[in-house]
Amino acid sequence: MTDLHVRLDRHKGGLAAQIAAELRSSIRDGRLAPGTRLPASRDLAADLAVSRGVVVEAYEQLVAEGFLISRVGKGTHVAAGVTAPREPVKPWQDGVCAPFYGHRPTSPDLSGFPRERWLASVRHVLATLPSGALDYGDPGGVPELREELAGYLRRVRAADVRPENLVIVGGVAQGLSLSLLVLGPDRLAIEDPSSPRQVPLLRRAGVEPVPVPSDEAGINVKALAATGAGTVLLTPAHHFPTGVVLSPGRRAEIIEWGGTVLEDDYDAEFRFDRDPVGCLQGLAPDRVILAGSVSKSLAPGLRLGWVAGPEGLAAAVRQARGELDLGSPVIEQYTLAHFLRTGAYDRHLRRTRREYRRRRDALVTALREQLPDVRVGGIEAGLHVYLELPEDWDELAVVQAAQSLGLAAEPVGPMRFSPGPPALVAGFARVPVHRAAEAVRQLKVRMSGQMRG
Repeated sequence: MTDLHVRLDRHKGGLAAQIAAELRSSIRDGRLAPGTRLPASRDLAADLAVSRGVVVEAYEQLVAEGFLISRVGKGTHVAAGVTAPREPVKPWQDGVCAPFYGHRPTSPDLSGFPRERWLASVRHVLATLPSGALDYGDPGGVPELREELAGYLRRVRAADVRPENLVIVGGVAQGLSLSLLVLGPDRLAIEDPSSPRQVPLLRRAGVEPVPVPSDEAGINVKALAATGAGTVLLTPAHHFPTGVVLSPGRRAEIIEWGGTVLEDDYDAEFRFDRDPVGCLQGLAPDRVILAGSVSKSLAPGLRLGWVAGPEGLAAAVRQARGELDLGSPVIEQYTLAHFLRTGAYDRHLRRTRREYRRRRDALVTALREQLPDVRVGGIEAGLHVYLELPEDWDELAVVQAAQSLGLAAEPVGPMRFSPGPPALVAGFARVPVHRAAEAVRQLKVRMSGQMRG
């Protein structure tokens, strides 16, 4: 076992998060080599004069992120394949040269948009921004926003990001399109099932999606390797539609697989059962491209997102963005930067996370009490639940009944490339706590006469 030098600021609080950050940094810097055995949680707790539970929480967080591996009887070790960032790979340096609109089950409650705080940031920006900043800017995004976002992603998503590796884009969809344009793969592996809105986007970008089966632990990495595809699109934080969070074991397998990963950081802000699991990009920043946005945390209409990738790829995406439309609106970028810098974004997320959890709990409780034959899954994170229906139920009829009651729902059948049980996705972000039980009761009444037979 290895003695560890862990610095703690006891006045700050959050000791488990501090321990996790110190160990994460040591692993990235190479001070803790792959295979190194860490002290038992009880021993490290005694060394640091903290409770054992604090150390256990830190270890569990790093196991979930893929930095550590813990086995009964063998202790906790640094995972293999987690390395410090390397020089960008050569191909990226040379690589430059069914419509669905309206209310979706994954949409946030837009009535909760923080209008007053956002307006305060807009006013600050308009009062202090020099006139020259309103000219054509850097197509990669204004420096202030990239600086704030880089700090946020390092702090909250355990990303290995610097401002120069970030490109501001018009949402995840544009970020993925630009990344694929730069990477230029002919075939792209995707999770099966996948969002029906993703496949047309990918084909428009010139790639053929190759479906790979997913299960309760995430994508099947052996099946992925068998496809021969060198690039994969993943939603490890919260898969759509099943809601599965990529397991620690599958995370390790993905890193060992060795291909390029496009990571859609989908629903990462809304993890209810524990702190958000760190992104894959933090494990292998030379091979993982992270795409995220504020579409769920604030509003889709802002069209503000980002791509974080290796230096060569980020430069190529930035160039492509400049050639496409000269970049994103600057006032909105400066506003988001101020929103992040003042802590307003963190406060907003804490408030909405509490409310969405209450709404999730109300809907799940009502479903389990009134529709016990329906299997409820994917509840650990995000803004939707995955409902697996009994075999003799008509998936589309259930969706239509739910929609007629004002519940946002979509059938899973059209999202599959291979057959599967009837299922649907149901959003809870716009279902107030007091409405959940009655909505499910009415759904049960309608289903009783329509779903059997």
